[in-house]
Amino acid sequence: MELRLQRNPSSAHATTGTLTVDGQFECYTLEDVVRDLGPKGEGKIKDETAIPPGTYPVIINMSPRLKKLMMRLLEVPFFDGILIHSGNNEAHTKGCILVGSKLAGDTIAGGTSTGALAALKAKVQAALDRGEPVRITILAAQPPASVLGV
Repeated sequence: MELRLQRNPSSAHATTGTLTVDGQFECYTLEDVVRDLGPKGEGKIKDETAIPPGTYPVIINMSPRLKKLMMRLLEVPFFDGILIHSGNNEAHTKGCILVGSKLAGDTIAGGTSTGALAALKAKVQAALDRGEPVRITILAAQPPASVLGV
């Protein structure tokens, strides 16, 4: 299964995006601000920095802190414990990816995160149960058309 997160440009507080599952729109995303991490991760601000673009394996395992099964990204440079979970704003991200079925500016619209998370987690679990690897590709934001001269 292929998850693909297309980021929008970061605002001063957060980064929104869209998530597809095998090419089909699934939900919206909310992350921390994208920062230049530097070659050794020195640009990272703990709990306030989005993970770097790239492709990462996704598993479901027990979160030691939350005490429930969670979707977890593996092999993320300079980051550990990156989850896909519910939440509404940048204060809830802590470096992770929030999902929801509606956005309102830089927030997940109230009440849509839990349902979006349950639907996504069910699809990921079904793929893992079939023995399929699950990967997420996180794409950098595209510059506005005006910057591209379009």
